[in-house]
Amino acid sequence: MTRIATRRHVLELRKLGKSYSQIKAELGVSKSTLSVWLRKYPLSKEQIRLLRDVSEIRIEKFRQTMQLKREARLLSYYNEVKGTILPFSKRELLIAGLFLYWGEGGKTLRNQLSITNTDPAVLQFSLYWMIKALDISKDKIQVFTHFYDDMVVDDEINYWSKILKLPKNQFGKPYIKESKRINLDQKGFGHGTCGLRVSNTVIKEKILMTLKVISEYSGEYISEL
Repeated sequence: MTRIATRRHVLELRKLGKSYSQIKAELGVSKSTLSVWLRKYPLSKEQIRLLRDVSEIRIEKFRQTMQLKREARLLSYYNEVKGTILPFSKRELLIAGLFLYWGEGGKTLRNQLSITNTDPAVLQFSLYWMIKALDISKDKIQVFTHFYDDMVVDDEINYWSKILKLPKNQFGKPYIKESKRINLDQKGFGHGTCGLRVSNTVIKEKILMTLKVISEYSGEYISEL
């Protein structure tokens, strides 16, 4: 196509309400050239509105497509990992729980094992770990909770009891914090804070010494780098 024919085609597309990007994609003419050829042919307000609407629709379709691709990708990762790491052996479960305890567990009281969190899934795993890896009887595990004074305490106790499959007679008296849940993003998942507690000096001391061994092992490795 000659330059004159190309310019004529550009003008025809412009009259149809095409944008610089659309014309460039169709004819391969640079935007700098288009800006010279089309400076006397601005789009009408209606054409601009239509282009904006089309652009928004295209962006939304692109977003949806990318979201579906991401969901498919995550599902493939999920299935791959699930088939690789599960089921846990007792040793693997013990180690996984130890690292959780290292980050979230209570370490001050020497005779008390405790894990506190706002995430129900973390508490469920902690309970599973205590029972299956540490061989702690389920009825020996006590639950303690922290709520805000704008929460319905009975409802929240029922929630955690259902999540953990633990009877309410294993729940201690909740601590009520005198503040409002103004920003749930900064105050957990909306059901306060829940903790699991077991009184067992031997288990607590073994856990602390195990964590000490792990800490020293990693420290020795770092010093060799």
